[in-house]
Amino acid sequence: MKRHLHIGGYGPGILTIGEGLTRVASPSFLAAHPALPVIYAVGELSQGWITAYGAEGGTLAPWGERASEGDSPCHVAVHPSGDLLAVAHYGDGAAGLHRLDERGLFTGEPTVLGHQGSGPVADRQEGPHAHQCVFHDDLLYVSDLGTDEIRRYTLDGVALEPIVLPPGTGPRHFAFAGSRLYVAGELDGSVTLVDGERTVRVPASATGAANAPSHLELAGDLVYVANRGPDTISVLRADDLTPVAEVPSGGTWPRHFAVDGERLYVANQNSGGVAVFALKDGVPEPTGEAHEVESPSCVLLR
Repeated sequence: MKRHLHIGGYGPGILTIGEGLTRVASPSFLAAHPALPVIYAVGELSQGWITAYGAEGGTLAPWGERASEGDSPCHVAVHPSGDLLAVAHYGDGAAGLHRLDERGLFTGEPTVLGHQGSGPVADRQEGPHAHQCVFHDDLLYVSDLGTDEIRRYTLDGVALEPIVLPPGTGPRHFAFAGSRLYVAGELDGSVTLVDGERTVRVPASATGAANAPSHLELAGDLVYVANRGPDTISVLRADDLTPVAEVPSGGTWPRHFAVDGERLYVANQNSGGVAVFALKDGVPEPTGEAHEVESPSCVLLR
């Protein structure tokens, strides 16, 4: 089956390479249903929204829309069962759980997971700022940049004890590999590995430049991190976070990327394009290929 590259951002809509533009307001993040041809987009506005799109043949057609129940939704994820969707809101720190029916459309009333707290970085941690939702082992995990926590909930929305990170970390995106947790710290420029009683913490970039890491992703035994400021992609070993390589991102302000087999697609928000890399032994190498997109913030291959 042919796969399509869908690009969301702060421009005029979702660009599907080879299929054209679907006009929609501020679709800053995208997620795919695990089994159905449905793609979900969040609109990062003060009164946020979620739209479900049918994605037959790469062409997007709006099938359903509802309020996200929060301020500035910036991330969306779907449970592996396909029955539940989660949204993280940067503006007010709330997370939301939305039930999905057998067609992948919204059903029932959403559950709003509000939060309180703050951190030591006055201009960024005055309150909660949920940044990413991840389903893992039938729990919902939510990174909170404002409170230095990875919040935890049951699938019914019951709050559990959070994972607490050092003050000023500013957790943004994170990923699991079994029991291991990897976290990109936007505010202190770090990557943290939490593995039971063992914690490893390293700079996300070796350049020494001011850095606000954005996306983090695992592929095999490697961890990839996008560095905004240095404008690089770092490659680290998953077992101990030792550096493997650090390469230019192909533009400025790499906000998100996707690893797809032997290819890496990097959304460089401020330079307006998605750069394509080949992965040679896991290390990104420029292909010279790029897709021009206004203010890209998310790439999704489906």
